[in-house]
Amino acid sequence: MFMANVGNQDCGQTKPRVAVLKRFWAAQDGSLTILALTLFLLMVMMGGLAVDLMRYEQTRTTLQNTLDRATLASAALTQTLDPKTVVADYFTKAGMDKYLKRVIVSEGMNFRNVTADAAAATDPYFLHLIGQDKLDALGHSMAEQRVTNVEIMLVLDVSGSMASNSKLVNLKTAANEFVDTVLSSDAEHKISIGLVPFNGQVNIGPDLRAKYTGLTDDPGVTNVQCVDMPSTVYNATALPTNTAMSMTAHADTYSGTNQTNAWVAYTDTNYAIGYHVTNNAGNVWCPPIAGNIIRLPAETISTLQTQINGLSAIGATSINAGLKWGLALMDPSAAPMYTQLIGAGKMAVTLSGRPYSFTDPEAMKVIVLMTDGEHFAEERVNAAYKGATLSPIWKSNVDGNYSIQHTGVSGNQWWVPHLSRFQAVKWTNSSNTLTATQQSWQQVWSSMRLSYVAWQFYARALGSTSSARNIEYANRMAAMRTQTPTTTMDSQLQQICGLAKGQGVIVYGIAFEAPTNGQTQIRNCSTSAAHYFNASGLQIRTAFRAIASNISQLRLTQ
Repeated sequence: MFMANVGNQDCGQTKPRVAVLKRFWAAQDGSLTILALTLFLLMVMMGGLAVDLMRYEQTRTTLQNTLDRATLASAALTQTLDPKTVVADYFTKAGMDKYLKRVIVSEGMNFRNVTADAAAATDPYFLHLIGQDKLDALGHSMAEQRVTNVEIMLVLDVSGSMASNSKLVNLKTAANEFVDTVLSSDAEHKISIGLVPFNGQVNIGPDLRAKYTGLTDDPGVTNVQCVDMPSTVYNATALPTNTAMSMTAHADTYSGTNQTNAWVAYTDTNYAIGYHVTNNAGNVWCPPIAGNIIRLPAETISTLQTQINGLSAIGATSINAGLKWGLALMDPSAAPMYTQLIGAGKMAVTLSGRPYSFTDPEAMKVIVLMTDGEHFAEERVNAAYKGATLSPIWKSNVDGNYSIQHTGVSGNQWWVPHLSRFQAVKWTNSSNTLTATQQSWQQVWSSMRLSYVAWQFYARALGSTSSARNIEYANRMAAMRTQTPTTTMDSQLQQICGLAKGQGVIVYGIAFEAPTNGQTQIRNCSTSAAHYFNASGLQIRTAFRAIASNISQLRLTQ
């Protein structure tokens, strides 16, 4: 009975408890839903944030990679295109041109620095839920290439036309200012400047003359050290010191003569004006002007300015020869010669190691080429008529008159111009035949121009008629003299220009009141249109300033 009562009592109490529990669980359903929703929203936001960040990072990475590639390409010193254009082109090809914000280019003669900034809006999908409405991918890149050593050659026209219209005065002012601008901030001795004046030839000067061991036919005249370079030298940048070359004869090969069938004294100033009475100084292909010689690389402003101020205007125009010598003295093969010159005190010790290799990343080579003209057909005395070679001409030690032996003539073989006749013996004006001296060709040319000799000693002697004399004269001039056509000289210039530019040499060209073809030749020789200047009057200072402005910005590093 007791047990039955207890069991019935428990059953009665359980029902209310179950009901309470059911009500409890029913009450928790709403709380769990809110929690679940909260957790779900957080998960969605975290996922959305990850998506936005992934999109941002992908855009930023692409942007930065494009920036880095673009600045590296545009900062290369070998890059001939405009740096800003190069950067823009990279972004266009990547389909990101609208993101490029700024490109800053800073460059000098020995460096180029390119800085670029870009920004791309990624338009976030989810970040605005937490108040972040904008997430821009930003990119910044800087690239720089720099060299520490600069070699400059000023190849300057000093032909006779430079004496007109104050052109030489203006050139000296501009070149002096250039030297001062370039070297005044070069405390570390990283920049050198050499000087190559040219007219109808290039006078290499005594120091270089001593180093070129293959030279022959020395004219034996003080301050005359020009070289008749063979055409093959324009096939290479170098000019080895053992190259076989004949020196330029000290002769007036250009001036004409009075072609009368009568004797004209070689001392007659009506037909023989100027240098050495019978030679016109402006028509001698290697004028003996001490100031117009090649100047070895230097880094002292006062020395270079003194050399520039010593230039004189005289002679014809051989731009090809000027540029050839300028480039040859930049070719690394000249380094042993420079070492010897430094050892002899002819160059500063601080210039050791120059000329540097064309491929040296720490070196830059620059040529400034200036002319006021165009090529003038070069003339040179042929080998058989130059140097100490004896001629068939004899000079009387008594009265200074001449005679010449024509061995091909039958009978009397000695032609005496001042007597207008042949005779059996040389002219001495004495019964003693030993009172006449056989002349070397260099002695002949020191007194008489080629045209005078061709006419008075050959044409009048061997031509019995006017026509025969003219033919003999033309043949004799051709035998004694060779002319190089201006078209050939133009080709040689462009060939050596191409070799220079092919080796990375920067060529600045200045056409200074030059004729049309002169302008064309200099423009085509220049590294680019931006490296070419067409100047008149005082504009030549502007041209030199524009070139020097880059060098004035140099921030050289060790």
